[in-house]
Parts: sequence; C-alpha cells; structure tokens
Amino acid sequence: MKTLTLPFLLVALLISGCAKRNLTYFSDIEPNSNYSIAVREVSEIRIKPFDRVRITVNSPSTEANLLFNRGKVAENIETINGLEIRQESTDQNIYLVGKEGFIEFPILGQIKLQGLTLHEAREELKFLLKSQVKEPSVNLIITNFKVTVIGEVNRPSNFLVGSERINIFEAIGLAGDLTLYGKRENVLIMRDIEGVRNVYRVNLNNKDILNSPYYYLQQNDIIYVEPHGQKEKDAKNNSTLITVLSVASSVLVAIIFNYQNLFN
Repeated sequence: MKTLTLPFLLVALLISGCAKRNLTYFSDIEPNSNYSIAVREVSEIRIKPFDRVRITVNSPSTEANLLFNRGKVAENIETINGLEIRQESTDQNIYLVGKEGFIEFPILGQIKLQGLTLHEAREELKFLLKSQVKEPSVNLIITNFKVTVIGEVNRPSNFLVGSERINIFEAIGLAGDLTLYGKRENVLIMRDIEGVRNVYRVNLNNKDILNSPYYYLQQNDIIYVEPHGQKEKDAKNNSTLITVLSVASSVLVAIIFNYQNLFN
C-alpha cells in the first residue's frame, strides 16, 4: 500500500509546486472601480526608408490626374538562400522610399519623404505640384505598415495594419493574446529609429502602459513576449512526472502479477 501511495504523493507535490502568477492586465486598478487618464499627445508616424507609399493626386485637370497617377512601379526585393530576387509590383501609384529616403515621382523627379509625417508629406507634395497643376489634392498612405508579434503568444506572426495607428493591445489581440507562460510584466518592443535599433520594456499589468510613449506602435515594430521561468520548470516537472508515472505503473503491474501468482 505504501508503494502505491508514494507516486501519488509525488504527483501532488509537483502540482502544488507551480508558482502563482499575475495573468491580469492592468491588475493595479482596484476591482469594481473606474480609472481615467488624460491621453498624451500621440507621436505621428514618420516615413522611413523602404516604406511603400501610395500617392494619389486629384485636380480639376483630367490630363494631370492621368499623368501623376500612373505611378512608378515599386520594386519588391526578396532574399532567398542568400540571393536577392527582384520583382516588380503591379500596384499602381505605389512608390518605394529608397535607402536615402527619396522617391522618384513623375515630372517632379526625386522627392525626399524620409522623416516626414504623412500630413507633412502630403503638404510637401501639394506644394511641389502647384507648379504643375492647379488646385491639387494629395492622398498618401503607407501600404506596408506592419508589426510583428513573436514569443509567448498564440499566433505569432507579422500583421499588416490598415490604418495609421495601432496600439500594443490591438497587436497582441491580432496574435491571439499571450499564452499562460507569457511574461506580461516584461514585454519587449524593438524599434528602429534613424538607423539605431532600440529595445524598450513595458509592463502590461500596470495601468501606466496606457500613457506610455510605447502604447502606440510604429511601422516595423517587433513585440517579443518572453517566456516565464515557470515554463522551463513545468517542462522539467512534466519530464519528472512521466518518469514517476512510468515507474508507478511498472510497480503496479509487478504487484498485480505477484498477487495473481499467490492465488494460482
């Protein structure tokens, strides 16, 4: 009887050894209470090298509209097995921002867009177009605005963003939320700014994230959710548990076999 009891005691100890963790977002907000905070000024998205921008020009002149909306075909560069494969995009009115921050625009030639907000870029293009077209209006959007969510989430991937703004919780929602092992208190955001790669840490359990400068994401941001140390412990515990159950089943089979032999 003691032999049978020991494995079950070991299993109980393994289960009870799991650490208690905080899995609640904004857990420092008091239960059944409201919370409000003034929204800080949101940093606008700025155009970066290798962004793809769709530019549409409208004016009273049909001829001018046809001229400026034919678009320079963007070049798509993919690296496969160390080789650069260049393909032309069939999308019209899409311009690839080059490494130096310029696009090649019909008639106007090279225009530097790097570092401009979308509003500033629209106004710059309108100003330049006024020498060619009467009353021009310009629509400009980034077509390859994407964020990447990896680590302890249910659906790690990169996601194209259809608007000019996305916050960290929306991105995590696209990735199917964090797993039980995701470290909510220490999420990393990787962001390239003017050739410098920066890494920031945010705490999703704390309400201060709502007013953090990293609450809203920028194009090409990478969110990495670290695994909690408990995952490694559980993996070791599971291995130990399998071993214990294997030994216990062998002992049980031996006892049953011996029991049957006693009465045969």
